Amino acid sequence: MERHRNSATRTPLNSVVVQRRSKSKSYRQSYRSCLGAASRLGLTPALTARRLNTSRRAPKSHNITDKVSPDQLALLVKTEWHLSYVTPLYQFRHTQLKSYSRQLSAFIAAEKQQGLAVEVEGPQSSFRVSLSAVQGMVEAEDDPETVLIQIHSKHSHGRQDEPQRPVWSGWLTCINGNPEYLRSLPKDFTCLPLFCSSGGEGLTSLVKSWFQRTFDCCFGPLEISHTSLQWLVALWTNCHTESSIQHLKMIWTLPVAPPLQVTYTVHPQDAWELWSSVRKDPQQENKAGEEVEEENSIDIEEVMRFMQGLKSHFNRHFRLDLSAGSLSQVSTALGSAKFNGTIKISNSRYMITTLTLLTECALLKMPI
Repeated sequence: MERHRNSATRTPLNSVVVQRRSKSKSYRQSYRSCLGAASRLGLTPALTARRLNTSRRAPKSHNITDKVSPDQLALLVKTEWHLSYVTPLYQFRHTQLKSYSRQLSAFIAAEKQQGLAVEVEGPQSSFRVSLSAVQGMVEAEDDPETVLIQIHSKHSHGRQDEPQRPVWSGWLTCINGNPEYLRSLPKDFTCLPLFCSSGGEGLTSLVKSWFQRTFDCCFGPLEISHTSLQWLVALWTNCHTESSIQHLKMIWTLPVAPPLQVTYTVHPQDAWELWSSVRKDPQQENKAGEEVEEENSIDIEEVMRFMQGLKSHFNRHFRLDLSAGSLSQVSTALGSAKFNGTIKISNSRYMITTLTLLTECALLKMPI
């Protein structure tokens, strides 16, 4: 029988919920399943030798609606997306998106006719696919334009004049991609390494299959590592004075049997004061004795000191060392992220910062 133990304790600074859950198996897609077919890039099972950057720009508020269509932006924000990485696309052309829309529609229809996708999304009569460029959704000179994919359908028993409704959405993006890597690619390859999907697994599989067959690429799961989640904790907290994070909620998993899950919620002002105390002074003196302001950046040492401060405070109150476990989920009013590779961006003003980190994670996860 599955055992549950729940307890909740509050302090003036934090709220904590500790919950034990039965151990469950976790399954991870092997890279080799993506690498079975030969690729023009000559991919190998080895991972890139690069690591996450140890320093990154402090988040700045971007009024992204000045560049991106509000209608398209509304589709990207406040939806929970499941993340994958995708290797560079061979002979992909942004000028051919209408043609790709027709091809993907025909591919889904053919699979459904052969009985391979009958149960994709219930008794749907037809599917209409649209691929479109998200104009302005780039940050660096070498970033290719983001591509939005939407699938619409209607119930087979619906009225003839009933409009089609969206049943699946996805997008491929590259925000502040590594310039050396992007420039090293042959001209026939387009790098959009971060793939976000929302909808049924059946349609997700069909979309990935069509991209793999058409552009000789491969997909793989993109988890958000313990270190990347800690980066998000710091980056989002850094935004508090401009856009209140409202809360800082973390879920930690401790390696005991059965696994112990700890929910740790910190008051936003307390999180901000701790973060401010570990930040380096951005003002530095030059040789002439004059003060100069360097580009505002955040170092991994600051992130680690911030996390250690949060863990030490928790340990003082609850006699439980979170350092023995791993961070599996973080959420604020700006967004939420989970280790299993799901993300929700709740504030468009800081989505560039979040997508820059996720693009980096996708590029590092790709096989060489």
